[in-house]
Amino acid sequence: MSTRFEAPLVEWYAASARDLPWRAPGVAAWSVLVSEFMLQQTPVARVLPAYEAWLDRWPTADALAAATPADAVRQWGRLGYPRRALRLHACAQVIASGHGGEVPASISELLALPGVGAYTAAAVASFAFGQRHPVLDTNVRRVLARLVTGTEPAGRSSASVAEIALAESLLPPAGERRAATWSVAVMELGALVCTAAKPACDLCPVATACAWQGSGRPAAAAPRRAKRYEGSDRQCRGALLAVLRSAPGPVPAATLDHCWPEPGQRQRVLAGLLADGLAETYGDSLIGLPGENPADLS
Repeated sequence: MSTRFEAPLVEWYAASARDLPWRAPGVAAWSVLVSEFMLQQTPVARVLPAYEAWLDRWPTADALAAATPADAVRQWGRLGYPRRALRLHACAQVIASGHGGEVPASISELLALPGVGAYTAAAVASFAFGQRHPVLDTNVRRVLARLVTGTEPAGRSSASVAEIALAESLLPPAGERRAATWSVAVMELGALVCTAAKPACDLCPVATACAWQGSGRPAAAAPRRAKRYEGSDRQCRGALLAVLRSAPGPVPAATLDHCWPEPGQRQRVLAGLLADGLAETYGDSLIGLPGENPADLS
């Protein structure tokens, strides 16, 4: 089924795609894996400087595996969802100890890595190794739903069986990275043209074949209102982590009292950080990032 969409979409991608470092020819699989961890729920503009700084410091899985979890969380900075830093560090350790420092190519081995789910495994196998797998992020799900079914995708956090089957049916045959190129082209179309809020259908290379466009672009169900950030546990969590990241090592627990005014919320959020492994207690009264270097504790 993909043949009627493939040629115009791939041609558009070749002319219009953003020049992103993790898409460069011959880029290492480790670099692709780092980009996929960072791009989860995070815009490309925020990821780019963090990605480049991360790979400058840890260009291989072996290099990151030799660092501490605290190093990883500090380097992650304010990129958001810092548990990704811990999972990427744990992933590097498994790659270093179990795969000779090289990111594995098979889906089963990728799925066995810490923090790697179905989407990330398919993305790395496709984009790093040129394999034929459906790669379904939010943009791809939206493009394929509009293009083929004429509807907006359901508001699910993960792809349904039907969405996976549709994506699989549209994949070009294996060989010459055709499937990988198709997948990244669909992803780019969703990011730049077939956007959620303001699709630019006049710029779309497959608009004439689009079922959604042909049916008058029916509206999706109203989105759920975003949770308020100001004063939220998420904001408090960020404030506590900012103190821990900026310190050279563990700090007295009382130091955290000054970064958030509401003591009950502060203690609840700190307990969550400890439970998530993003903070640790040291001795009787110190709190720091996980796995602080023993030299920092003297």
